[in-house]
Parts: sequence; C-alpha cells; structure tokens
Amino acid sequence: MILKKDSLKLGLALGFITPIVGMFAYYFIQFRLFTLAEFFEVMFQQKSLLSGIISLSLIANAVVFTLYINKQIDKTARGIFIATCIYALAALVVKWVL
Repeated sequence: MILKKDSLKLGLALGFITPIVGMFAYYFIQFRLFTLAEFFEVMFQQKSLLSGIISLSLIANAVVFTLYINKQIDKTARGIFIATCIYALAALVVKWVL
C-alpha cells in the first residue's frame, strides 16, 4: 500500500493534506448550519478564527504523525513534521502579523 511507503515526499503530501481534512471535519462539527461559502467568508474576515482553525487542524497532523512514528516509518513522519511546522508558522503569521 502506498501509505506504508517510507518517503519524505509522501510525508510532506500527507502533512499538507491532513490539516485540510481536519478543517473540513471542524466545519462539519461546529459550522454545519452555515454553508461552506459562509464558513470561509467568516474565517477570512476574523483572523483569530482563522489562526484557531489552523491550529486545531494541526491536531489531525499529530494523529497521522503519531501513527507513522509508532510504525517506525521515519522519513514519512519527518515529512509530516516539516509540513506541521510550516502550518504552525503560517498560523503564527496570521495571528500576529495580518
């Protein structure tokens, strides 16, 4: 299976995709009464909400990272960690600069 491959590229791909999945999960749990367009409009208008959602979405990365670390698939885990750090920096920039 491709997800068992030990590859930095796979880890980066998973690391950048998983938080997006986490964001949509957050939408379906907390904002299901709003349309997706309304959710994005509010999220981009309120920067504190955007940085909070980014931070919560990174929990999904933590889960995937833990799975790969426990299976000792280290290169993929390293890619997930790098993507998580990039997302975390983006969250900080959104919170403190924009």
